[in-house]
Amino acid sequence: MIRATGLTKDYGSRRAIENLSFEANQGEIVGFLGPNGAGKTTTMRILTGYMPPTYGTAQVAGFDVIEESMEVRRRVGYLPETAPLYNDMTVYGYLKFMADLRHLPNAEDMADEALDMVGMSERADGYIANLSKGMRQRIGLAQALLHKPEVLILDEPTIGLDPAQVVEVRKIIREIGIQRTVLLSTHVLSEAQQLCDRVLIINRGRIVAEDSPSNLQARLVGAERATLRVKGDADGLLRSITKIKGIQTAVVRPDGVIEFQFAPGMDLRPEVARTAVKAGFDLLELGAVGMSLEEIFLELTRDSKVGK
Repeated sequence: MIRATGLTKDYGSRRAIENLSFEANQGEIVGFLGPNGAGKTTTMRILTGYMPPTYGTAQVAGFDVIEESMEVRRRVGYLPETAPLYNDMTVYGYLKFMADLRHLPNAEDMADEALDMVGMSERADGYIANLSKGMRQRIGLAQALLHKPEVLILDEPTIGLDPAQVVEVRKIIREIGIQRTVLLSTHVLSEAQQLCDRVLIINRGRIVAEDSPSNLQARLVGAERATLRVKGDADGLLRSITKIKGIQTAVVRPDGVIEFQFAPGMDLRPEVARTAVKAGFDLLELGAVGMSLEEIFLELTRDSKVGK
């Protein structure tokens, strides 16, 4: 797991992050989101032992990142935004080299297993210089997975990948996240919404929100939204829906769908469905409308107020 307390980092007179405190637990995938320059990469570099904080403490897999840096590095897999590859090496040779650097037993088997995990076994004898950007990213992920780390820290893990590769890498991350701790940063907000159990949104070096995407939606909107599609003229049903106790608003959209809103935790969709059927309408579709993570992100990064 990861535990950070009061992390602060200064670059001369500029403060990159300030008083960051958060946790990422075993079996959890946590997304780290924020605009460019918000402090995501700085935080990840501190957690991986790349550099020390100016103030604050952090533990990774139970070890202090400053006092027990080597123990942390043995237990963390790190993929920076630009994968650290050597162009004059073969794919297999590079992973074997990385396994030897880590003093891993059965280095050859570990390299083969990592290649298989990222779907690159067929390119094992190819030179890294000849790989596409997407394939290079996959090899970078393979080196992060090589030693089967307890904690995986990924900085933009799917950048440069084609759609099919993105699907495969996300699948790998989900499988890893079942038993291990995963912290990933991404600018692809839909990716965080699909992958992450929880998101940390950082702006101007401070955490402005920390919760699951669904809970963030409820907190920001202050209500749940849903849609109803019926056969026939929806205008004839609208008045009946607005009379349901707990319905805050209900409108008919231009596409003929009724969109209605109710307080979080009430879930009035069954009552709305019963009302529609009782009124003689054929029910075609009933679903939830979530505030997208992109909308949440834009709302929370408009100012730098800290909120939890």
